[in-house]
Amino acid sequence: MQLSLRTYLRMATVCSFALFVFSCKSAKVISDGSMDDRLSAKAVVKAHYQNKLEFRTLTGRVKIDYSDGEDEQSVSVSLRMEKDRGIWISAPLGIVKAYITPDRVSFYNKMDNEYFDGDFSYLSKLLGTEVDYSILQNMLLGQALFDLRNDKYDLSIGKENYRLTPKTAGVLYKTLFQIEPKNFKMDLQQLSQPQKKRLLEIKYENYQLVGKEAIPNEVSILAIEENNENRILLEYRNIELNRSVNFPYNIPKGFKEIVLE
Repeated sequence: MQLSLRTYLRMATVCSFALFVFSCKSAKVISDGSMDDRLSAKAVVKAHYQNKLEFRTLTGRVKIDYSDGEDEQSVSVSLRMEKDRGIWISAPLGIVKAYITPDRVSFYNKMDNEYFDGDFSYLSKLLGTEVDYSILQNMLLGQALFDLRNDKYDLSIGKENYRLTPKTAGVLYKTLFQIEPKNFKMDLQQLSQPQKKRLLEIKYENYQLVGKEAIPNEVSILAIEENNENRILLEYRNIELNRSVNFPYNIPKGFKEIVLE
């Protein structure tokens, strides 16, 4: 299957994974999945970070379904990650490969003999918000986009999740976080700019246990900017933690560099 530049950049963006770990080993919060109306906003936030994914490496496969309202595509990719250092993605037969680090976004496409090697500026524009390595990681492993401990929140308790909204409304963005009660991972997070008609919404359908770690089974991403709507569904498969990994990646000679406007 031949992937366009724009489609692959979106896919490469959403296949970047959150690998942050606390330096201190806080005990994880164990819950039966029922709502507890005695919890405060501070307690919910604390539990969210106590249950942060702890690992050195992650490997597996990801099925990606993409739609922009006009085009629909599906592809399965191999995934290798090392915490805080690198994410390696390869489509079947190595036709397309990507390598993402905290300061670099790079990929090549053998179908078109092209490559891209740059920073996160294009991906930020694509998703309608400032994006860096840690935000992408957090988004895709069920962690909050931003550090919730740096703000104060109002808490409302629904039937299936804890809903956090900032006590002080943001100047540039409006944010919403919904945390599920079993693993205290994200159920939904939303970032919007109503004046610019932008919306980024990430939903987590359910979680799987790999060892003692809760990892999303499915992640649904909706990105809207004015009349443009992009939907991406990720399905994680055969996930394993803490295996030895390497990242074979070399841009082939003679490929044409893609320069983004």
